[in-house]
Amino acid sequence: MKTPFMTEVPATRRAFLGGVAAIAACALAPRGAMGAASPAGAAAPAGKPNSVFNGVRIGCITYSYRGGKVDTAEDTLKALIQDGLSEVELMGGPIQSYMGKGDKSEQLAKCQALRKMYNDAGVNIHIHKMGFGKSDEEIDFNFQVAKALGCVGITAERNEALAKKLAPFADKHKIWVVFHNHTNNYPVMDKMDPILECGQYIGFNFDVGHYFAGTKGLSPIPVIEKYHDRIVSLHLKDRTADGGNLPWGQGKTPLKEILQLMRKEKWTFPGDIELEYKVPQGSDSVAEVAKCVRYCKEALA
Repeated sequence: MKTPFMTEVPATRRAFLGGVAAIAACALAPRGAMGAASPAGAAAPAGKPNSVFNGVRIGCITYSYRGGKVDTAEDTLKALIQDGLSEVELMGGPIQSYMGKGDKSEQLAKCQALRKMYNDAGVNIHIHKMGFGKSDEEIDFNFQVAKALGCVGITAERNEALAKKLAPFADKHKIWVVFHNHTNNYPVMDKMDPILECGQYIGFNFDVGHYFAGTKGLSPIPVIEKYHDRIVSLHLKDRTADGGNLPWGQGKTPLKEILQLMRKEKWTFPGDIELEYKVPQGSDSVAEVAKCVRYCKEALA
């Protein structure tokens, strides 16, 4: 059944989805068939990725694919499927290039089609990260884009003034605005973080690696335990107390313990891989994200 915004999928799009299905079949084939391990977790529909490992949703922010040939919404979807990911925080670039410019209703129809393309391939867009603009009209449109994509929230960099401005729009649309921290603006622990008082749909996109580096080695786990009901997603990376970004398992951020706590507590917010360590020579971002997925799968086995 089509929504009012849904459009017919053209033959070229069908061909693209056929290619995606082939990639998915290869990515999900058992080791004996393609030399790749099959994913953990509950069985997924044939040819579709499943990165829910023992109840923990693992995704990826598409910033992770920067610096290579993954630019368009279609390229991004192929990369996600190749990595076996069924969850994504989608950056603004692929969204804006796909929906193009012009009439707002046409752009929203494109976003509906983008959502369908991803969902049909087995990928859920749980959050997007596209700039809000300055006018009320631009801000409201961003929330409409989130709805069209099926998102539960929109990511922004932490900013108290912005939180106050966006809170009424978030209440209106019942879409979260989730603020991402860096090393110097992480959630407050000695009291309830004041940014949350701005509105009931103001929450956190909590970056555990930035927190670990910014606090010179404090565990992010107490922050997650304190704010789990206002965390909409995590950013996962392996950092050191002195600020290093390392391949997963080589740093000191307690990623395994965080993932296992999510499993134990049955928290449903996703943990999104954010690839920030240097890609080794001879590899690429898609291959490195796959290593991070494998780390999560093994930690949650």
